[in-house]
Amino acid sequence: MYKFIKRFFDILFSLLALVILLPVFIPIIILLLLTGEHEVFFRQERVGYKNSIFRIWKFATMLKNSPNMGHGDMTVRKDPRITPLGRFLRQSKINELPQVFNILTGDMSFVGPRPLMKVGFDRYSDEMKSKVYNAQPGLTGIGSIVFRDEELIITQSKLPPQECYRDVILPYKGALEVWYQQHQHFYTDSMILFLTAWYVVFPKSDLVYKVFTTLPKRTF
Repeated sequence: MYKFIKRFFDILFSLLALVILLPVFIPIIILLLLTGEHEVFFRQERVGYKNSIFRIWKFATMLKNSPNMGHGDMTVRKDPRITPLGRFLRQSKINELPQVFNILTGDMSFVGPRPLMKVGFDRYSDEMKSKVYNAQPGLTGIGSIVFRDEELIITQSKLPPQECYRDVILPYKGALEVWYQQHQHFYTDSMILFLTAWYVVFPKSDLVYKVFTTLPKRTF
């Protein structure tokens, strides 16, 4: 029943979101066409429900050749591959909004584990791979909230970016996504949506650990 009702609201609110966001999308599309490399959308393969592959929608924020430059699939703070407009879109999370298309088509939900690129997913252990996407991936989720400034964590780490992601971020991110699946409920989803908005205004708050007291302890 929970999954059925959740899917119903995903369809309803994604349609509503498209109508509401249209006035926001139009100027962004125009600006992207006039700046950077004139790319509007970025589509990339991600791992989704039951480890199936789908293509995610985002506003373009980086140079087209960025995977072959710098840190490859890793993004660090003040990454020179990010365009000036792209920096604003990433910091405000507006670049993620086109994923309402993915929600409408059923590839994603509003709340769930964030869909990883296959190269990141493959770094999980076989046990974790079998657990992470037993829930529909989400536009936001507990991992998105805790790692809302993942680029800063990677930049400030004493470890090289690839090692920081593999040894520090990924294990904890996986533990958080498994926690979410164990606590799936309308209350959990509602609070994750509230916290997502909260952290836009108060990015340095630790409210998530006060709201969800059973979260796995941070390892960094």
